[in-house]
Amino acid sequence: MEKNLSALGFMSGTSGDGVDSSVISSNGKDSIIIKYNRFDAYPSKLSNKIHRIKENISKLQDLLKYSSYIEVLEREITDFHVDIATKISKQINYDLIGFHGHTIYHNADEKISKQIGLGNDLSGKTNKTVVCDFRQNDIKNGGEGAPLTPIYHLSLVKSLLEENKIKIPISILNIGGIANITEIDKNFKIASRDIGPGNCLIDKWMRKNSNESFDKDGNFAKKGKKDKFIFDQYIENYYYSKINSKRSLDTNDFDISFAKGLSLDNGSTTITEITSELLSKKIGNNNIYVCGGGRKNKYLINSLKNKIKNKVISIDDLNIDGDFVESQAFAFIAIRSYLGLPISFPSTTNCKTPTVGGTIIKNP
Repeated sequence: MEKNLSALGFMSGTSGDGVDSSVISSNGKDSIIIKYNRFDAYPSKLSNKIHRIKENISKLQDLLKYSSYIEVLEREITDFHVDIATKISKQINYDLIGFHGHTIYHNADEKISKQIGLGNDLSGKTNKTVVCDFRQNDIKNGGEGAPLTPIYHLSLVKSLLEENKIKIPISILNIGGIANITEIDKNFKIASRDIGPGNCLIDKWMRKNSNESFDKDGNFAKKGKKDKFIFDQYIENYYYSKINSKRSLDTNDFDISFAKGLSLDNGSTTITEITSELLSKKIGNNNIYVCGGGRKNKYLINSLKNKIKNKVISIDDLNIDGDFVESQAFAFIAIRSYLGLPISFPSTTNCKTPTVGGTIIKNP
């Protein structure tokens, strides 16, 4: 029997609202025990800084242009994670920390993915072994650096299958800032890709045009009307030029300028309908279990259900909290990296061969 390791996984998602944390115990293969989940909201000042930096970085040169701001933000984000890790260690023990950091730039064409977060500092201040910088080995091996969560989705599905909770084939749809899907066939082969915007367009519209940071339950979208001309034009222009050709996407691949002039409600409806339309184009025939913050947007989920024939089910129905699948994934990926097991595959990131990822920072 292989020994399980326990890891704390962190995820600071593209919504920039805070940090999801999970502790899991696993052998890095087919045994997963979810032990702990929590969410810590960023102070509004820090959240605003994250959004400001992200909006200012649209090309590679901007990383250099705003390097002094990035350094300050990187330290603040790291200290925030240190504080959470310290609090959690008083409640539950763990061997490793999987530290994803915050993505500020991802460009599949340039093969560049930049996450900020100081792994050495986190390790030194928590006295824990930290695994970070998960995407670089994949990129060096010809991959796009994302998505990385499919190997966790596969292991989770295997453990659920043993409990007779699901049937395969199956798909896991994660609707975060960007939406990605993992398809698992009857032979446990996985295929994965980013399939479009998740919450990023809707959230940006709300931040720019209201005092809200997101459209809770899709209530604003529910009140508005879709602008058919804008909808048709966007789908035609963006889907074929941007989304169709890429396996991984960034929030910077999308903007909301097309909705300028629409009322708050009509803009919300049009953008949410565009989001569900783009997602529907990349979903196969499997039953779909949805995780991530976007599953709570009732208007978005109902719109998606109306566009596809598949069953769309919240992963929460399997007694798994859909808010924490990604933080659990990075705990799991940290364990796999530590054990020298691959975390990305040709069918997930387009890398040439299965690739071991993650920089391991051992605390003496």
